[in-house]
Amino acid sequence: MQAINTENITIDKLSIPLLKRKKVNVDVLRLDKIHPLISGNKWFKLRYYIEEAKQQNKKTILTFGGAWSNHILATAAICKIKQLHSIGIIRGEEAEDLSYTLSLAKELGMQLFFISRNDYQEKKIPSALDNTDYYQIAEGGFGKQGAAGAATILDHCKIENYSHICCAAGTGTMAAGLLRKISPTQQVVAISVLKNYLEMEETIKKITDKPERNLTVNHNYHFGGYAKHKPALLEFMNEFFNQTSIPTDFVYTGKLCYAIMDMIKENYFSEGSNLLLIHSGGLQGNASLSKRTLIF
Repeated sequence: MQAINTENITIDKLSIPLLKRKKVNVDVLRLDKIHPLISGNKWFKLRYYIEEAKQQNKKTILTFGGAWSNHILATAAICKIKQLHSIGIIRGEEAEDLSYTLSLAKELGMQLFFISRNDYQEKKIPSALDNTDYYQIAEGGFGKQGAAGAATILDHCKIENYSHICCAAGTGTMAAGLLRKISPTQQVVAISVLKNYLEMEETIKKITDKPERNLTVNHNYHFGGYAKHKPALLEFMNEFFNQTSIPTDFVYTGKLCYAIMDMIKENYFSEGSNLLLIHSGGLQGNASLSKRTLIF
């Protein structure tokens, strides 16, 4: 198994006519380069949980996710590297053909348990695991330790160079972590990839101590909901790659980049703003799309 290498992280400056016209600067923090399976923010959100599990002499990690969960796959891969057992509690009935993400997780040794959506909402643990000694991590790495780990993402850039730190948001854990690190004059702009998750701001506040005024959550770019997409999004992802050579995924980073470019077009950011976009990886999710849908 390939090692996690944060030295591969780069900061890619975008050169797009729109940005020059609007006099807004945009850099992309390429966390997707650290590992093919534990890419983006996943390692950062999980690192302190794994550290604590080791301190408690736990040999098994249990966590939750859906069929296309980047978090599930990253947990399986990290456990493989750290020589830990992994268990995934998966939302919904087991499909006849596992998703690409779950197939990879299983190949990495993760034991999968499928539970009903109602049971999943209550985070019920299957009775078959009653006698298993495990360390439990919430879906998406949500929690104060996940946020603390996500805060270390900004150790890989000169944070003082930016007026806005922009990220995609599912559980809101990464946004909470970024908030911990910024100064009072900076803003975190989170693009929600979930439909009608209007309580995200309140959820983020539970795991961070920064004032709400430093956070903006935009709920207008979910494209139908989690892991949903529309032709306009896929067309944008191809165009964005043509312009920047940066691949994105349709679950998180495609929506982030689409949203930020659209907000720039609509003059949301003032002239002279300096934006940092967090590329949170998850590119393997594109495997669910038909071949030749994307050009990368």
